[in-house]
Amino acid sequence: MSVLKKKIMDRTATLGVVGLGYVGLPLAVEKAKAGFHVKGFDVQAQKVELVNAGHNYIGDVVDSDLKKIVESGMLTATTDFASVASCDCVCIAVPTPLDAHQQPDISYVRSSAESITPYLHQDMLVVLESTTYPGTTEELMRPILEKSGLKCGKDFFLAFSPERVDPGNAIYKTKNTPKVVGGITPECTDIAATLYEAVLEAPVHRVSSPAVAEMEKILENTYRNVNIGLINELAMLCNRMGINIWEVVDAAKSKPYGFQAFYPGPGLGGHCIPLDPYYLSWKAREYGFHTSMIESSMIINDKMPEYCAQRAMGALNERKKAMNGAKVLVLGVAYKQDIDDYRESPALRVIQQLRKLGAEVCYYDPYVAEYRYEGVEEKSIPALTPEVVKAADLVMVTTAHTTVDYAMVSANADLIFDTKNALKSIPNRENIRVL
Repeated sequence: MSVLKKKIMDRTATLGVVGLGYVGLPLAVEKAKAGFHVKGFDVQAQKVELVNAGHNYIGDVVDSDLKKIVESGMLTATTDFASVASCDCVCIAVPTPLDAHQQPDISYVRSSAESITPYLHQDMLVVLESTTYPGTTEELMRPILEKSGLKCGKDFFLAFSPERVDPGNAIYKTKNTPKVVGGITPECTDIAATLYEAVLEAPVHRVSSPAVAEMEKILENTYRNVNIGLINELAMLCNRMGINIWEVVDAAKSKPYGFQAFYPGPGLGGHCIPLDPYYLSWKAREYGFHTSMIESSMIINDKMPEYCAQRAMGALNERKKAMNGAKVLVLGVAYKQDIDDYRESPALRVIQQLRKLGAEVCYYDPYVAEYRYEGVEEKSIPALTPEVVKAADLVMVTTAHTTVDYAMVSANADLIFDTKNALKSIPNRENIRVL
């Protein structure tokens, strides 16, 4: 048994986590709760200060858990990467966005690897968790880390294990979500798997290479992207045919096999599902391959905010009202219900489209008090009251937060366009239009 594997098994290994966001902080907390001393690294001093003060800023982390492990000394945070030298294992969980040309921006991964390299040492494990294209670990991470003079698989260990965080999921958290691990060598895989087995209460699935693990994560989210694209296209068709797509899906999911329900909406949000197919399409072109089905679904999903704005305008036209000058109240800007994350939220583009059509738009979101999009800052109205609802020519539901009083909204709104079927339980539907 290697020295590092033994240190992991007896909890004497010091663990590092680079990136203290939606993925990294929950991971750091679980590692500390499992009995490891953990060091968190982030380039944002504000996050580091909050962690060291025991102040939580991530919805999936229990406030008391963070406070307890910080006070006990099991978790500390820093902006100084020199502390990597005292870590036995380092996991990288930094953003992998798209650039202005819809191509992968792996600058955060690259800079993290470069920050680690001067402090890489013998018998150290590095695991990349950031979602990325197949080949990143082998083609980008490995050469940078080997600039240290150490050889991967001999002097240090390198693996990829994709994050599977689903913000707001009441059942599956970091602790109980199965993990996939693929290392450069079998020993790399084994040591990385041993680490996650020591931390999580879920199975760890070992694969033959980092590329398999990288592709696996892309498959997860591309699968959702394609199926959501299918249901969004059917929603547009059903509208033309005068058929309720929501009722169609409910009927289809009564079949106990061979069907999984997906639902339409104003577009895709979050860090993974809207972005990952672009990573795959970009990498596929290197092999002269065009992902036609995937790209078609991306086109459909990308145009949903504009389509929803047009549908909203059509709903106003039914009331002999113009969108130009109309007062529109948008309910929800988070990318999914009951969370404060608005990354890539389609609601932001819906608002943008409504304003292009001349509407006066305000929004209410109980989780997102303010947001910044394309250089513009917006603030939520302070409270959702009957008076606010009555003042709107149109109320547009773009996020189905369960804390919103939809009965009150329905009772006071002149017209509602519900893109999430959030008002499905409201019996009187004369003023309700659905996507």
